[in-house]
Amino acid sequence: MNNNDIIIRLRYALDIQNTDMIKIFHLGGIEIDEAQLHELLTKQEEGDKRDKKITTHDLEAFMNGLIISQRGEKIGPDLKPIQPTFDINKEDDINNVIMKKLKIAMSYTSDDYMSFLESAGISISKNELSAVLRRPDHRNYKPAGDRYLRNILKGMVIEYRPNDVKKTAKK
Repeated sequence: MNNNDIIIRLRYALDIQNTDMIKIFHLGGIEIDEAQLHELLTKQEEGDKRDKKITTHDLEAFMNGLIISQRGEKIGPDLKPIQPTFDINKEDDINNVIMKKLKIAMSYTSDDYMSFLESAGISISKNELSAVLRRPDHRNYKPAGDRYLRNILKGMVIEYRPNDVKKTAKK
């Protein structure tokens, strides 16, 4: 899964409108216009590098913007907003960080993730899910392959947009 694919699937699963996408990017510190958004939402070729259309930094900025749009800015003890963190240090971290930030933004629990995975036809243990949601320096940390994130997003579509799933199944 490339960065562009993650944005497209998230947008579809959460039914985010173009104007809201632009606002979310803005909240994350990225200024884009309709034309740039349209380019980002166009599927890229299979063999292209992961960050051809959207850099990893911009993907994480989008996720930070999603958190702010859903939960508001995080306020520190001095009552000033705390800047969001950028936690992706290497390519293996991308899916883990996206899953964590999605969980924060949408106030999901591990049970929600288990339900999404089950809807997508995937069965994993709570311990396995817990391992991909841990900090990278934890001894039980496990990098999340594309399988986890892809199926969570697929499960979200199945649960949030059941009529759309029925339409595509009939074709």
